[in-house]
Amino acid sequence: MERAKGFSLIEILIAVSVAAVVMAMATMAYGRYTFRSRRTDAQHMLMTIAHGEERWYATYNRYTDDVSKLGYDVGDAYSSHAYYALTLTVADVAAQSYVATATPINAQASDACGALSIDDKGHKLPHRDDATANANGSCW
Repeated sequence: MERAKGFSLIEILIAVSVAAVVMAMATMAYGRYTFRSRRTDAQHMLMTIAHGEERWYATYNRYTDDVSKLGYDVGDAYSSHAYYALTLTVADVAAQSYVATATPINAQASDACGALSIDDKGHKLPHRDDATANANGSCW
């Protein structure tokens, strides 16, 4: 008796299950990659704000909390792709220090890094030694 040619149902089920596992792993890796790539939106915005603040300080010997003076529209304190909202705080009356914070919103809201910030001394948070925040690649 001659054996029939082709695949058995068990062989097909094994091949489909292996393909499903590979697809699940690829989907998770892609999700982590998109969070990392969207983070550049906040990094660019914060560095632009920091440079603008330093130019403002060089001219007026104080920092400003008005983002319109730094090139952003009034009331439009969002990153270019709207993944982060900007908060700019000047610390005291003399305006000798500031903190710019980018808070993740929309599709970026569940990123492990959370809010990114930079201050007048160039300190960036979260710090690269923070293992929980940097679980998905370096936040900065």
